[in-house]
Amino acid sequence: MAITAPNRPMTPEEKKVIFASSLGTVFEWYDFYLYGTLAVIIGNQFFSALDPASRTIFSLLAFAAGFIVRPFGALVFGRLGDMIGRKYTFLVTILIMGLSTFIVGLLPSYGSIGVAAPIILIALRMLQGLALGGEYGGAATYVAEHSPAGRRGFFTSWIQTTATAGLLLSLVVILGVRTVIGEAAFADWGWRIPFLVSILLLAVSVYIRLSMNESPAFTKMKAEGRTSKAPLSESFGQWKNLKIVILALIGLTAGQAVVWYTGQFYVLFFLMGSLKVDGVLANLLVAASLIIATPFFVIFGSLSDKIGRKPIIMAGCFLAVVTYFPVFTALTKAANPDLAAAQAKNKVVVTADARECSFQFNPTGTAKYTSSCDIAKQVLSANSVSYENAAGAAGEPATIRIGETVITSYKSAGLLADDAKKKDIEFKKATADALKVAGYPAKADPAKVDKVTLVLLLTYLVILVTMVYGPIAAMLVEMFPTRIRYTSLSLPYHIGNGWFGGLLPATALAIVAQTGNMYNGLWYPIVVAAMTLVVGTLFVKETKDVDIYAND
Repeated sequence: MAITAPNRPMTPEEKKVIFASSLGTVFEWYDFYLYGTLAVIIGNQFFSALDPASRTIFSLLAFAAGFIVRPFGALVFGRLGDMIGRKYTFLVTILIMGLSTFIVGLLPSYGSIGVAAPIILIALRMLQGLALGGEYGGAATYVAEHSPAGRRGFFTSWIQTTATAGLLLSLVVILGVRTVIGEAAFADWGWRIPFLVSILLLAVSVYIRLSMNESPAFTKMKAEGRTSKAPLSESFGQWKNLKIVILALIGLTAGQAVVWYTGQFYVLFFLMGSLKVDGVLANLLVAASLIIATPFFVIFGSLSDKIGRKPIIMAGCFLAVVTYFPVFTALTKAANPDLAAAQAKNKVVVTADARECSFQFNPTGTAKYTSSCDIAKQVLSANSVSYENAAGAAGEPATIRIGETVITSYKSAGLLADDAKKKDIEFKKATADALKVAGYPAKADPAKVDKVTLVLLLTYLVILVTMVYGPIAAMLVEMFPTRIRYTSLSLPYHIGNGWFGGLLPATALAIVAQTGNMYNGLWYPIVVAAMTLVVGTLFVKETKDVDIYAND
């Protein structure tokens, strides 16, 4: 039996539900991003038995655990949401997220309880990832099922602003605490305050969510006895539904995710790592672009109610594919013009026997290289210098050519420790001197940073994020029937965003390290966005006119 969609404006009570749902999701993202922002400090607190580089590795692995388990949270809580209701399920998710975050603020360090500290920390991160895996699908479904026909894009787009708002909220709280108590105190104990403050946000969120009503679509379906008894098998065990899940992943969320992470995360790494912009300035520039562009989530969500979800999402992917390389090249010229000039005038070329060159993925600098090729590339990577590769004669040591200067590398295998150290110092100094003569800057000159142009370029990248992300919640909701909606949309969303998107920085960094070109990391989001553009254009159907009350 079909459920008739209410063709009327939202009532004040329904608007309150939309606001409350979005607010709670902001708090969940705040909790989730706190860890990532404070990963280095947390590594010092909970992995102090390790050397500094290894601390960073393990703290980032703990952060990644939250992304990896998100699809499993989508399965667990999606099933519950389709069986017992949206309201109570994502009330549970916010309790798990909030309490896990609060406990991190209380958790004793490695120095107090030993190895139990990092084990508990990783377990709490996994709980956070599970909770977030259940939160988004619940919020998107709940809001869409409360929205009047013809305005789902507009109302669900508010959910799409919450990840950005949560990130900004975490940055503001951390910056505020750091400013008040000082950097030394913050690194010692003050880092706990943002985690502990989350208990207040949790209390507000739980209070608001307890006052909500169940969604009308689910209430009607439950009253008629049509709820799914096995949403997992129904969603993924029946081809008619599974093929839509696969299309939602490949033709929508994978491309959306890489555009989102490129525009809001990878670009920040690019500014600080490759372009050597001061960290505080880079964060402020990205924050400014987020503030300017955030309203476009709602603009594109509302526009999707008029012209369709698919054209906007596909346009965002298309623009990412064709403009990422020129935009990032323009970022280089605006952020570090001296670097751009040096790259144009004095290219760096590594000539080496290919058999000597190993996979250069060393984001923490802990790998020990012994061949002349690896040593040469490691030194250039440590200086964030892009280079080209050329084939060298077998058995000959690798060389670095910087403009007209050629520097011969060395092999450290078999050398005594003192001799290896001396060679290392000499080689690094020769390389640094040659780079300096060729005009390669040690860091971006703040006086030459074109802040206005950078904010414009960064805002453009975030607008691409709003194009692919603003309408997608409504589209995912409209693709699946009410009885399995929570389960079905959550999995492709969190595989797309947790895996394709969450692993983007590491994957892009690996490509850059392997090829030597600082722009080549962009091939990962470009290829994935192109895949989504092709599959989405050819096979994903427009959904804006779907009656979600009858979609069973």
